[in-house]
Amino acid sequence: MSFFNKFRNSLSGNKTGFIDRLGSLFSSGEIDEEFYEELEEILVSGDVGVETTLRLVEELRDGVKESKLKERAEVKELLVEKLTALMTTPSEDDIQIKGEPHVILLVGVNGSGKTTSAAKLANLYKQEGKSVLLVAGDTFRAAAIEQLEIWAERAGVEMIKQQAGSDPSALFFDAMSSARARGIDVVIGDTAGRLHNKFNLMEELNKINRVVGRCQEGAPHQVLLVLDATTGQNAVAQAKSFNQSLPVSGLILTKLDGTARGGIVVSIQDSLGIPVRYVGLGEKMEDLAPFEPAQFARALLES
Repeated sequence: MSFFNKFRNSLSGNKTGFIDRLGSLFSSGEIDEEFYEELEEILVSGDVGVETTLRLVEELRDGVKESKLKERAEVKELLVEKLTALMTTPSEDDIQIKGEPHVILLVGVNGSGKTTSAAKLANLYKQEGKSVLLVAGDTFRAAAIEQLEIWAERAGVEMIKQQAGSDPSALFFDAMSSARARGIDVVIGDTAGRLHNKFNLMEELNKINRVVGRCQEGAPHQVLLVLDATTGQNAVAQAKSFNQSLPVSGLILTKLDGTARGGIVVSIQDSLGIPVRYVGLGEKMEDLAPFEPAQFARALLES
């Protein structure tokens, strides 16, 4: 099933949600001031964000005038174009495998879905024929180590771990040495989302980042921030915080199937200029999909 259909199906039960309200707005009627006001209200309530919404509606007004559109149904394609333009598409150079191994760090707060996303991402690379090593870098929670171990077994990929409470930076040093010795293609590291009070999360993540960089020039090649889409604008605040401390190169939005407000995808990318690389649409191993901006924008406007 395509990403477009998966996304539509995941939100099909939300009859009063963001997608259905947008679909109803464009179904019929003239383009008047009431149309623009209602569109603004829907977009803001759908977590697109106030600043992004105001600019988007203003651009839509200009486009309607320039194209001399009269009916609301005619505006839908124009909005798809505007939404797509707001969402950053990663270049081929950004997503291609670099280095031996190619190193990816997953960061984010606890509960965002980092651990399961690490395993699902490993599964995607395995399907491409790549060898993968998972690193259980959240050494502060025994449950996270056990969870990743279960998912690694499901995905059929290798995993390296240490006992709970051990130094995560030392674990990543060992992981890099092991990966090079074994000719691993991709190393995917899970990390802690919250530490004990005597530690600072960002300092610990930066330490891991430095250790990996000393082990291999140019690594980590990707730092992916995992965000829970159901948290709305709080996810934007999280993204800003992590991006100030780490070189975040992309986003993974999880639990997109659990919210009727898909606008957060637009808001985050427009606010930070960081592309969404993957979206989580369920609990199964295959329910992590590469993000496709144009298909996503079209899915938002399908009633």
